[in-house]
Amino acid sequence: MQHAHFRFYAELNDFLPPERRGVRFTHLFALSTSVKDMIEALGIPHAEIDLILVNGHSVDFSYLVQDGDWISVYPVFESLDITPLVHVRPQPLRETRFILDAHLGKLAIYLRMLGYDTLYRNNYEDEELARISSTEGRILLTKDRGLLKRSMVTHGYCMRSSAPQKQLAEIVRRFDLSATIKPFRRCLRCNAELQPISKEAILERLQPKTRQYYHTFRICPVCDNIYWEGSHYQRMQKFITDMLEGLDPTVGMDSSSTCGGKE
Repeated sequence: MQHAHFRFYAELNDFLPPERRGVRFTHLFALSTSVKDMIEALGIPHAEIDLILVNGHSVDFSYLVQDGDWISVYPVFESLDITPLVHVRPQPLRETRFILDAHLGKLAIYLRMLGYDTLYRNNYEDEELARISSTEGRILLTKDRGLLKRSMVTHGYCMRSSAPQKQLAEIVRRFDLSATIKPFRRCLRCNAELQPISKEAILERLQPKTRQYYHTFRICPVCDNIYWEGSHYQRMQKFITDMLEGLDPTVGMDSSSTCGGKE
């Protein structure tokens, strides 16, 4: 029986059993296989990995693991420049866009509220989610690590938190979104970009108090939903402000959070 020594860093440990977190451990194997397949067999989706060092040298996913290898695996780097090294992922996406699985409907609304192009349906099949993520260059968000192991998925993230508000903070922190938030640009219902519309054009659709107190409106060109800066707008503004002020580097990384799914 052959063996390799593994060490996973930072949030990649979320996918491991407690006794393997933050320590180097030995993995036994009968036949040499790619480092990608071996890492995913240990439970870590390839879409969350940015750098693999084998015996101190950077390798890509196709590297065949050899008997006695010492392997270190790192997550996606946000603040550390590792461009001189080989990345195992493709280059970062030019635009931050998302697609979410059926269990993240509330998170989809929150991301749209922040202005991010976010696809969501409660009836997407796994194959369709993976295909759209790949062909449209969208980050796939899910709690199913098995979905992130599909070969066509290049940009994805397995949610650690279960509460939608914590999930939003987790994504803002994970993808360093604080500086690119442009709230209230998208329809919360269908994701289309909102367009300004005159009050006169929609006057008959407004309630008396809305007609009296508000003068600036936007409309969704797809589902025809109307938006204005009412009390709901103020509540959402406060929600965003509180979320940004309360960002914590450990959000979503508590020991009770897990990533499930099919193995």
